[in-house]
Amino acid sequence: MAKTRLYKVAKSSLHGKGLFAADAIAVDTVLGWCDTEATGEPGLHTLTLADGAQVDVCCDLKYINHGRPANVIYYDDLSVVALRDIQAGEELLHDYGDEWP
Repeated sequence: MAKTRLYKVAKSSLHGKGLFAADAIAVDTVLGWCDTEATGEPGLHTLTLADGAQVDVCCDLKYINHGRPANVIYYDDLSVVALRDIQAGEELLHDYGDEWP
């Protein structure tokens, strides 16, 4: 039996497209790992890593928008993990930091 995808891309009222829970997601669930490639110039889907390197996210996880309070987090191994229980249909949000508008 195939694993059901935990999220889906849909229109977001926050910023164009967003990532939404396809079903309820429990706290500490790993949603996946970001597929990335080195970037020459920062863009819309660029992550800055702890060591200062920048990479572009090349999978649907790039559609996680900034929001507070965040309900998911990116870790150094580029995993994305639920910070709390998330309801089906809820937009997945990460806190990009104070410099983010």
